[in-house]
Amino acid sequence: MTSIFSFSARTLGGEEASLAQYEGKVMLIVNTASECGFTPQYAGLQKLYDAYAARGLAVLGFPCNQFGKQEPGDAAQIGSFCEKNYGVTFPMFDKIDVNGPNAHPLFRYLTIEAPGLLGLEAIKWNFTKFLIGRDGNVVKRYAPLTKPEAITGDIEALL
Repeated sequence: MTSIFSFSARTLGGEEASLAQYEGKVMLIVNTASECGFTPQYAGLQKLYDAYAARGLAVLGFPCNQFGKQEPGDAAQIGSFCEKNYGVTFPMFDKIDVNGPNAHPLFRYLTIEAPGLLGLEAIKWNFTKFLIGRDGNVVKRYAPLTKPEAITGDIEALL
C-alpha cells in the first residue's frame, strides 16, 4: 500500500528529500507560484509554519508553472523570491507538474486521496492545499481561495 511517506522530491537546493522525514508530523502541502494573485498566501503559510512548527507542523511548498505560466523562475529565483518577499523558511521543493502525464507522483497520490469538486482529481490552480495527519493520511483538500489562516482550526485539531 502506498503511503505519503514513500514519496520523495527534489528540494530547491537540488537534493532528493524523502517525505518519510515528516512521519509523525502534520503536513500542509501546497502547490505554489510566484506570479499568481494568490502569491500573498506565502505570508499566511509562513505564519502557520512559525506558529505551529514547534508543535509538529510541516508546511511544504511545491512550485508549479502549469497555471498561467505563473512560476517561470528556476530554483534559485524561486528561493530568492520567497525568502526576500515573504520570509519563507519552510521547505520548498523544485518546480513540478501537478496535473497531466508528467505530474509528480506525490500530487497524483494526493489528488486521488482527496479529489476536488465533483470528484475531479485534477488541481485547478495554484495554492491548492492538502492537509495530512500525523499518520500520513490525507485529511482534507482546500481550494486556492482558502486562505492559510482559515485552516488554523483544522491544523490545531490534528496537533
